Amino acid sequence: PALDESEFFASEVVRDLDAFKTRADVIIANRRTEALDDVADKVYTRDIYGRD
Repeated sequence: PALDESEFFASEVVRDLDAFKTRADVIIANRRTEALDDVADKVYTRDIYGRD
């Protein structure tokens, strides 16, 4: 099921990945993906080898 609300636990929901990457200072991710390669310096993940 998709999140249709504009807020989740009093935090804004940003649906556009490019807008999110521009606005975010830090990105917490479960896994590294190619979609995050351009902001790798902002990404914190337990997937340090990119093969979780």
